Amino acid sequence: MAQPRVALFVTCLVDLHRPSVGFAALRLLEAAGCRVEVPQAQTCCGQPAYNSGDRATAQDIARAVIREFAGYEHVVAPSGSCAAMIRHHYPAIFAGTDPTLHAQAEALAERTHELTAFLVDVLGTAPPPAAHAGRVTYHDSCSGLRELCVKAQPRALLAQVAGLELAEMAEPETCCGFGGTFCVKYPEISTRMVSDKTRDIAATGAGTLLAGDMGCLLNMAGRLKREGSTVKVRHVAEILADMTGAAPPIGEPS
Repeated sequence: MAQPRVALFVTCLVDLHRPSVGFAALRLLEAAGCRVEVPQAQTCCGQPAYNSGDRATAQDIARAVIREFAGYEHVVAPSGSCAAMIRHHYPAIFAGTDPTLHAQAEALAERTHELTAFLVDVLGTAPPPAAHAGRVTYHDSCSGLRELCVKAQPRALLAQVAGLELAEMAEPETCCGFGGTFCVKYPEISTRMVSDKTRDIAATGAGTLLAGDMGCLLNMAGRLKREGSTVKVRHVAEILADMTGAAPPIGEPS
């Protein structure tokens, strides 16, 4: 059977803050039998502009993404937020405008997936052998959960990691307060939300916090560090790919 041709959408935050997540995603996809390419001209998905009401800029960025990722069987992102932008909002921003672009946006949306959902729902594969001794807890990011229904998939994959114990938060689906531009526009509300989240994390007794979106992870890591917490923060792909040695926990100096 031919290898699926997959384009890795790296995302801005992974590129700028956590390249190890991109390499972990690459390892997971290749181990699953995919032929992975990383389009060199890829940029932001356009979500910051879209969320700020700048539809013209969002459309310009979307045009570039559509062009760059044309021809691939699948597009996979280690981020529910970016994947949801392409899957749900690209077709919407071109609706009623250019019929050709709208059709191209819909076609790209159908081929775009969040990483863990792609591995479980599309490929039905197990991750490569990995081990992580200790208790972890998992935060469900808003976009992945509510727009893409990413919930069971990362947990199914984590269940196959040797030595790992998953301790659920009381409210794993509650927003961490990041919300892209929300944390900038409403810092006091955002701080209260992330403080509630860190209390929930602490109550699990987990030594490591996992999630599938870098925005959430950076936000929670920052608050945990300011509170003096010893909880380590990592992207779920780093654990699944057994690549925790590739970079220190998020928020800690390299």
